[in-house]
Order: sequence, then structure tokens, then C-alpha cells
Amino acid sequence: MNAIERFESIYKQEPEGLAFCPYRVCPIGAHSDHQLGKITGLAIDKGIRIAYRPKQNGVVEMVSLQFPKRAQWHVNAVPKVKENDWADQLRGATLMLSQKHPLKVGLCGVIEGSLPIGGLSSSAAVILAFLTALCKVNNITLSHQELVLTAMAAENEYVGVACGKLDQSCEIYSRKDHLLYLDTKDDSYELIPTAPNMKPYKIAVFFSGLERSLAGSKFNMRVDECRSAAYALKAFSGMEYGKFKETYLRDVPYEVYLEHKDRLPENWRKRAEHWYTEFQRVQEGAEAWRRGDLEEYGRLSFESGYSSIYNYETGSPELKALYEIMTQTDGIYGGRFSGAGFKGCCMALIDPAYEESITQTVTREYLKQFPGLEGKYSVHICRSADGVGCR
Repeated sequence: MNAIERFESIYKQEPEGLAFCPYRVCPIGAHSDHQLGKITGLAIDKGIRIAYRPKQNGVVEMVSLQFPKRAQWHVNAVPKVKENDWADQLRGATLMLSQKHPLKVGLCGVIEGSLPIGGLSSSAAVILAFLTALCKVNNITLSHQELVLTAMAAENEYVGVACGKLDQSCEIYSRKDHLLYLDTKDDSYELIPTAPNMKPYKIAVFFSGLERSLAGSKFNMRVDECRSAAYALKAFSGMEYGKFKETYLRDVPYEVYLEHKDRLPENWRKRAEHWYTEFQRVQEGAEAWRRGDLEEYGRLSFESGYSSIYNYETGSPELKALYEIMTQTDGIYGGRFSGAGFKGCCMALIDPAYEESITQTVTREYLKQFPGLEGKYSVHICRSADGVGCR
């Protein structure tokens, strides 16, 4: 049963609107945005869909096809503290939007995700799809940047995940057959078209069979380790520093890091090493894409995955195994963990001519190591797509 069918079965009428937000992949630029780095990303042709109708009494009533229990609140009486369930992102989105725009109309809706949860920024996608619907019924028009910041605030300030702008930006600004090249420091971005000489590609998503919650993972700890490294580097070099929460590695020149990195605690040094080298990989990757050099872009994506394992130290045994299998499979240009890397999935840019053999090889080798995940592990082949802001 899809979102429309479930809506009709519950409310005995057709939905009045459909909101959609694509998922995203970030082949190069992971664990970078929260320190104001640069990223490259693509929206894909799978995502979150919400079938909805307005409710003039201001009540929001949401049902998810992937989670039990109906969630309900009023647009002007959102619980101030999260309730630790699947609807927290939506409550946070309602609260953040209401702080800038008066809300009178609520909605009833059914949420459908077209892929399993974990690694493709489903949390940002569901927030953006929901915000699109809530704005529509309240006759509110947000700029792309306002949409990014409102969705990010819902996760940062309400849910408690210290994410940056990567997810929301990819899901808003992306265009089909273009690579998004974004600087999260000033929000400047470029959509680099697929070069005429570039080899054909598709996007493969390999789900480990494990789902995860960022708020319950080590994600926030890694962000604090990066920030601690930046704070210490500023102190060692005599740079001015202010509040800890307003300190970023982007503030610290690479030369300062090289001069003082050996004075950092090992974990802080490793996190900073990943960030600075990832910054360089993003710049090199954008130029490779511009030239149509998919092999070089893919190589840099594999390198990004390696750094995420050994410098950023993320990755469950399952995701590490998937990554290693991908590096040894013919027809895969490159890839890495998608998302935080604690559970979820890996993504890869693949040669469409090898699609069947890649699916068979990765599945066989992965389930050989983790036979208990048969039936939970899955492979999905996707294409690039427009972001929600382009629709």
C-alpha cells in the first residue's frame, strides 16, 4: 500500500496534495559541512512522498508507512521537548517554521519512503517534504536558503543532531545530470553539468540491512572532536578564538594545522586530518567532474571512504565490509559510506554495463560474510534527479 492508498483508506477521501523530496548521495565531502567545508552531491530519483490534505483547525496529524502510531500536535502548540519518536523531525520543523511565519492551518498526511532508512538523509528529506506541504496549506513561500536553514534548525535545535547543511542543500539545489558543488561557509554553489565526454553512470545503493539514528550514534561526538581540534589549533597558533560552538576547522588555515597537528590529541588530529584532506578531495573532484573524468572522481570517492574509516573512524563492520567489496568489484568507479557511516548504506557510481554483475558480486560477497542479514540487505539502482527546490 502506498501513501495515497493508505490516505484514502484512513480518511475516506483523496489527498489534496502530494509533496516529494528526493534522497541524496555525497560521493565526496562527507563529515565536512558541520565545519563549514565544501561538498559535492547528487539528488537521486527515490525519496519521501507525503499525501496530505489541509486541516483548518490547525492540527497536524501524520501517519508513516514505516513506523507505528499516528502522531498529532497543533501548529501553535508543538511540544517544547522532543518525544523521541519518528515524528520529532516534523514537530521540530513545525516549531522552527512557526517562529518565522504565523501558522493557522494544519494538515493530515501519510508519509511513504521509497527506500529503507539509513544513509541517504531520509530525515532531511522527510522534513523538507513536510515543510513543503505545511507551507503550501499556509500560503507561505520560502526561499531555497530559508528552506535549508529551517530544516537544519529542526534537526540541530529540536532533534539534537549537530548536522550541517549538506543534506538539505543536496535535496534542494540539485539538478538532474549535474553535480552540486557547494561551499557551506557562504552557501555559494555551482551545478556542474555532466560533460559530453563523461562515461555513462548510475548510482547504486547497497543497504547493509541495519538502520540507525544519528542522535543515538557517535555523530555528535565526532562533530565536537573536530571543533575541539579547531579550538586547540587556534590557541596553539595565537589566533583569536571565541565561543566553542562558534569554532570551525574552516577558520584555521591548513598551514596552521600542519604546523601544530602533532600537538593535538590523536583523535582530534585524525578528525582534522580527514576534514582537511576531504576539503582538497572535494575541490579536485569538482574539477574532475568538470573535465568528464569519472574515473578520477570515483577514485577520490573511494579515497574519501578510506579516510572516513581510518581518520574519521566511522563505519560498522557491515559497512566496512561493503566498502572493501566495492573497491574490488569491476564496473564500480568509486563509492563510500552514505551518511554518518555507523549503519545504513554505501553508495557507488557504477558503469551501467556492469549493473547486473555488480549486483550479483556485491550481494554474494556481502552475504557470505553476514548471512544473517539476508532478506534485510538490498540493492537499489538509481539515477540523478532534481532537488525539491527545482520542482
